[in-house]
Amino acid sequence: MGQFRQISTFVEVVARGSLSAAARAEGIAPAVIGRRLDALEQRLGVKLLQRTTRKLALTDEGTAFLEDCQRILAELESAEAAVSERSARATGHLLISAPAGFGRQHVAPLIPSFLAEHREVTVTLNLNDRVVDLIGEGVDVAIRIASLEDSNLVSVKLADNHRVVVATPAYLKRHGVPQNLDDLAKHNCMAISSEGSQRGWTFRDGGKSVTLKVTGNMSCNDGAVLHDWVLAGKGLAWRSMWEVGGDIEAGRLQTVLDAYSAPGNDIYAVFAQRRHLPLRIRTFVDFLRRSYAQPGYWGQG
Repeated sequence: MGQFRQISTFVEVVARGSLSAAARAEGIAPAVIGRRLDALEQRLGVKLLQRTTRKLALTDEGTAFLEDCQRILAELESAEAAVSERSARATGHLLISAPAGFGRQHVAPLIPSFLAEHREVTVTLNLNDRVVDLIGEGVDVAIRIASLEDSNLVSVKLADNHRVVVATPAYLKRHGVPQNLDDLAKHNCMAISSEGSQRGWTFRDGGKSVTLKVTGNMSCNDGAVLHDWVLAGKGLAWRSMWEVGGDIEAGRLQTVLDAYSAPGNDIYAVFAQRRHLPLRIRTFVDFLRRSYAQPGYWGQG
């Protein structure tokens, strides 16, 4: 306790510019402040402040130590605030954004259970496949299936995810199982296409990332439609495990080219940078993470 008080006194003296100002803020004599600083310097074995009757000046060691002390005190304050918030009830309105397909399958079904646990929270769920402007659109939390690129935002990983090439067993029996990436040219590959531009399929080949433009007689800008087509046995599709995990588990679909699978786009909750995250956001993110971590969750479907 004495060491912590010495550190907080040091930071307060520097912030207020004098021992007397720090003493007045605490309601004690300046001599007490001086003794704390002396004890701190003696314990550390370095001079932190050059003190005269008129001014204070930080030494080089004092400047470096001050930065560390400010960070430690800020983290302690944040930790105390977080604990305090956890003891309170989650309240207020929560605006959530999620990709359409993922949101329908893995966010919307969980919201009733979340609200049953937190009866003072209300929710609006917006489903769309564009990258929303969290701050500009007032979104509390967005679900994204990609790594965080905007340094002004904070992300929390909710679950692992990767993409696989799938087809029905019947299709593979008719057309054969592709053994390498070149074999894709022999198959009807159904891809996401938007405004005439195809989103390629990404693989790892020889330690390098490779994106291929595939060919086929069917493409669509809606992943759910591709899912239906591949289940109907119309060809190969490159889909996320969150979408087809249940189909694979049930034997409706089979993966191919697993040796070429690229590191996947994991599932994240993203929110604006805030020092004290509202409890309703924290509890919702924790709820999703717990739900997705349940054994067998991704095999449901």
